[in-house]
Amino acid sequence: MKIDAFQVEQWLTAYETKVKYNITKTSAVPVTLEGLFQMMGEDLEAFWRDFSRRKLSYGDIEGNPDFLRGVCGLYRTLSPKHIIPTHGTSGANHLLISAVVEPGDHVISVKPTYQQLYSIPASLGAKVDILHLRRENNYLPDLCELRSMVTEKTKLICINNPDNPTGSLMDNAMLREVVEIARSCGAYLLSDEVYLPMRPKGVEIDCIADLYEKGASTCSMSKAYSLAGLRIGWIATKNEELLKACASHREYTLISCGLFDEAVAALALSHVDKLLEKNLELIAKNLPVVDRWVANEPHISYLYPQAGTTALLHYDMDIDSFTFCRRLMEETGTFMVPGDCFDEPKSLRLGFAIDPEVLQAGLAELHGFLTQF
Repeated sequence: MKIDAFQVEQWLTAYETKVKYNITKTSAVPVTLEGLFQMMGEDLEAFWRDFSRRKLSYGDIEGNPDFLRGVCGLYRTLSPKHIIPTHGTSGANHLLISAVVEPGDHVISVKPTYQQLYSIPASLGAKVDILHLRRENNYLPDLCELRSMVTEKTKLICINNPDNPTGSLMDNAMLREVVEIARSCGAYLLSDEVYLPMRPKGVEIDCIADLYEKGASTCSMSKAYSLAGLRIGWIATKNEELLKACASHREYTLISCGLFDEAVAALALSHVDKLLEKNLELIAKNLPVVDRWVANEPHISYLYPQAGTTALLHYDMDIDSFTFCRRLMEETGTFMVPGDCFDEPKSLRLGFAIDPEVLQAGLAELHGFLTQF
């Protein structure tokens, strides 16, 4: 099986540990274990005593019951039997696509988005058509175009809500239309919702797993919950056929998730409001800083992100984004992902759920770099 190079991840792997100001991160500021337990008001020493007495077996193959119950609390209509634990959201997406897609199948994916959603189905021999999210449409899907793309052979539609890297957010009315389009051809609908908890307070957005009988939501503890180091995520779906297929494929690659990861994640999910409150406050502090900065930069424009942790900054100079980001890094120590990693030329991905001091310092360096053009 051949697969395209994963451009974003290769760029991150090559450079992100060697820079001074990383202002392209997508995860909210990570917490320490000590900080997590303090935030939750839980006894870390008691947790260690209990965990140190546990046998390091595979644990519950289908998932720690407390973890499964915690995940279910994030959805309106799901029970523990509807959750499959995975190795992060990336593992969830890979597992689901691999379980569903066969050579010759028709798959539709939005773009720009996380490359998994179109490169994995293509590697499996599917015919992948791209539903382009265009700036002039606020990086939201054109539903008339989507209707024209589906056929009786469409097996899977992939969306990312909110979208990485643009920060666009489909509302419930649009999501219901997407569901009806998927239902019209009997397609599965995969919604990567890893950034969905990071939306403004009072904005209610449904999960695809709650909306559609052939829908699946993927998520993890990484982005919104500051716990990327746990490497645990999940597939959520009520579709029995999909659950069986994913469980069967999972037996070949994962068997079970880590005991420690599930135990900490279960505890964190029992205090999920505290985790989200911290990170939503961080974004509420950082996003106005970004907005003011963009307003004062003659070379930069963007669409204000509606949710998530990322924004796509567009520039007007005659320089490709790989060269731009490499020079920015070498000359200032400031790190960003080139928009060309998403096939979005002359743009840069900015992460704004990061340490405020790092964000402000990185933007100051970016400002200085831009003055040479």
